Amino acid sequence: MGSAPKKPPKHRDPLGSARSCLKTGKYTVTYHAGERQIERLVPLPDVMHAIEVGYHEKRKDRFDEAHQAWNYSIRGKATDDSDLRVVISFDDDGLLIITVVVL
Repeated sequence: MGSAPKKPPKHRDPLGSARSCLKTGKYTVTYHAGERQIERLVPLPDVMHAIEVGYHEKRKDRFDEAHQAWNYSIRGKATDDSDLRVVISFDDDGLLIITVVVL
């Protein structure tokens, strides 16, 4: 019998890397995140602003078994000062914006 695949290590600085990816344009908004943005009336500039001014909620990090990747929660403010949680991950191309939650 084979053992379960080992989880990859968590990213050392997901928020710093996310901000760097935004500055260089190396990010992708997943289909799910795009749907949530429409449903929750959160435009992309608000998502980006929340990442730029927010903080990493380490206790909300989760391992996604299906994609074998860590998801990280960023808590920040939209441009209208409303609270957002942006769930992010990383792949070989850069930042993945997984979902957006209005708090």
